[in-house]
Parts: sequence; structure tokens; C-alpha cells
Amino acid sequence: MLVVGPSGAGKDTLIRGAREALRHVRAVTFPTRIITRPPKPGAEVHHAVTTDEFDHLLACRALALHWAAYEYRYGLPQGIEDDLAAGRTVVANVSRAVIDEARRRYQPLQVIRISVPEAIRACRLAERGREHGAERQQRLARGSGPDVTGPDVLELDNGGATDDAIDGLVAMIVAALNCPADTVPPERTVRLRLPA
Repeated sequence: MLVVGPSGAGKDTLIRGAREALRHVRAVTFPTRIITRPPKPGAEVHHAVTTDEFDHLLACRALALHWAAYEYRYGLPQGIEDDLAAGRTVVANVSRAVIDEARRRYQPLQVIRISVPEAIRACRLAERGREHGAERQQRLARGSGPDVTGPDVLELDNGGATDDAIDGLVAMIVAALNCPADTVPPERTVRLRLPA
């Protein structure tokens, strides 16, 4: 399950909330991304590597998917393929640029497109303080790029309350699991009002 959306859409926040809600569900995994970016307080938890280390991981075929955005490079560990082979649902934040490759290599596949009004995105980018000036404008402009479409795409609106969007993402993940809904922690199941 690939989670996509422009910078400021809230992907990391929603994935973090879903990971916490589903922490006892062994049928779903949330891989930690590998990024050529130093860790920052309050930002996404990731494996920080240098560019040379990233190149080495590529050479060793240690990355299942990889892409570049702005001045950084991103990857998902090869271990996700073991999870998929074991029947687990893998949930990961990726770039729209790798969706076609993922569609060719991993089936069934579900894409969750996070949408949010541009004014809210701009506010979130300013609040997180990771980008400034031209870089922030570049990220805002990139959000208006080609849209993600297809029969495997579901849209999740994150323009309202964060908890509601987290509940929506959890419901989408549960619907995709190869296990019954009653394996989801009871307090979350009640809140989502999942069908019996």
C-alpha cells in the first residue's frame, strides 16, 4: 500500500498515527525509509545515510524501491519483499515517481492519495520549518504536478481533523489486510465502526 501526496499533505503524520493504532497487528508493516537527510527533531524517523552509503545500498541491491526528490534520495529496504511474500500488507510513504514501477512489480497494490487544500499545505510547510524560501515554494509548486489516477487509487482527504484522517487511513489498511477485522485492537474497531 503506497501513500502518496505533495509535501505538506500530512503523510508522515497519518502513517505515524496508523502505525500506532495497528501496532499489535502483525499482518501489517510500516518500513522505515532510508534517506540521505540528517534526522531532525519532530521530523519523520528514518535511517539517515550519506550519498556514498546510499550508492552502496543500491549496488548491493538492498533497496526495493528508490527515488530522488529535491536534493535528497529515498529508498525502501529490500526486506519489504519478504513481508509481501509472507502475506503482510506493507504501508509506505513514496514518491509518485515510483508508482508505475511498483505497479509492475507488486500486485495486488493499493495507492492512497492524500489530498489537502493548498492553503493548508502552505501553512503546514511553514510550521514544520524544514524548508525555507525558494525550497518551500518549489515544494508547493510540485504539489500541483501530475495527478495519480487508476483503479487502484483511493483518495483520503486530510484537510480536516487529523484524527479523522488517521481513522480513514486505518480503515483503508484494515480493508486491505489478509486477516479478519477482529484482529484490530477493539478500541480502534469501535471507533471506526467496521462492519462485522
